[in-house]
Amino acid sequence: MGSDAVHLAWLALAWAAYGAVHSLLAAAGFKAWVATRAPRWVPAYRLAYNLFALVALLPILWMIARHPGPWLWRWQGPLAWLMNGLTLLAAGLLVFGPGTYDLAEFLGLRQLQERRVGIGDQEPLRISALHRYVRHPWYALCLVLLWTRDMSAALLVSALAITAYFVVGSWLEERKLLARFGPAYGQYMARVPGLVPRPWRRLSREEARKLEGT
Repeated sequence: MGSDAVHLAWLALAWAAYGAVHSLLAAAGFKAWVATRAPRWVPAYRLAYNLFALVALLPILWMIARHPGPWLWRWQGPLAWLMNGLTLLAAGLLVFGPGTYDLAEFLGLRQLQERRVGIGDQEPLRISALHRYVRHPWYALCLVLLWTRDMSAALLVSALAITAYFVVGSWLEERKLLARFGPAYGQYMARVPGLVPRPWRRLSREEARKLEGT
């Protein structure tokens, strides 16, 4: 096996380990275990989880930069303009889009500030304009960012790993959402696609408000 293949294999294993640990730490069972063993740390759990996820990415990013491998494709001409335009659109929607995420809640700052001891999320079911077209708009937009870039071998392995994690992660997340919101979320899943929007499968504003109030 050549050196490039060895580096790519290690990179794939690193992504697999990262995804496994990330999912374990996000699992309700693990958070309940932490709440039982160290209840005073529960308010800081979400913030610590996010910080760990960020720091744990650094070795993987170093691996990509250190051994990028050969370029597999690089967008040229009109395709480059198209892909760059899609990247800017996705980035703009991520930052400024009509999402329903409470950033302080998402980062864990609100839980720490309120000294919240519960392990579950507190936000009600809210369906934003983006959520009317796709159930996981942040995942979908991140996939656009991934797949519209020039692609080296290491970046392709990373894009495939992250895509797989989004698919599995969204499935795991929706198990929790179904348990939390019940039939209302089941109806939402039946009407709106998960990661790839389809114009003929969407909710009107009125339908979204009705499901929120269920």
